[in-house]
Amino acid sequence: MDIQVLASGSRGNCYRVTDGKTALLLECGIPFPQILKSLDYRTSEIEACLLTHEHGDHARAAKDLLRAGVDVYTSAGTARALGFKSHRLRVVQPKTRFTVGSWSILPFDTVHDAAEPLGFLLDSGEERLLFATDTAYLRYRFTKLTHIMLECNYDLEILKANVAAGLVSSEVKRRVLKSHMSLETAKNMLKANDLRRVREIILIHLSDDNGNAQRFKNEIARITGKVVRIA
Repeated sequence: MDIQVLASGSRGNCYRVTDGKTALLLECGIPFPQILKSLDYRTSEIEACLLTHEHGDHARAAKDLLRAGVDVYTSAGTARALGFKSHRLRVVQPKTRFTVGSWSILPFDTVHDAAEPLGFLLDSGEERLLFATDTAYLRYRFTKLTHIMLECNYDLEILKANVAAGLVSSEVKRRVLKSHMSLETAKNMLKANDLRRVREIILIHLSDDNGNAQRFKNEIARITGKVVRIA
């Protein structure tokens, strides 16, 4: 499995993943020309895009991808929130598997301030990828994971300090707490799951203001003993 980070963070999120047979985009929250350039203008090699929710930093290029002939898979709530229709906008149901090329994909519900947000569990052969972003926590445990892409957005103490210093508003703090995953929650999630087959953990959607990339990487590596990358 090959995972390419095109963008990650509050300004935009987009990732390319391939099992060597079928290439997918996970999210499309950056301008379409930037996606094209990152893909060397070979959009025909992208079988589909999996979209977690409708916020612009995840869905900015959805309409452009549809126009370019790329199917976009998302929830019914997200499809309604996007506000446009296309025969290539494919609605999927939480906890109901579907296939795209060589991938078997299980969407699941997440916890975010969006219409009907999803995470995705992707299987191909003996490899299994967990993709979970923009969620306060995960309701489920997962088995036989080989790759993990997990939001690790903020550290609570850094967030509190930023609020005290007037750098972050109380309103933003409340939203972050209710809709994004903290370092501590990410650590607890990883401890609660079977990581024996995991080859790498990629931490995604880190906050520029309320996070610390090197510390997050070191702490996750320490408790898991796995290779950890920062998107």
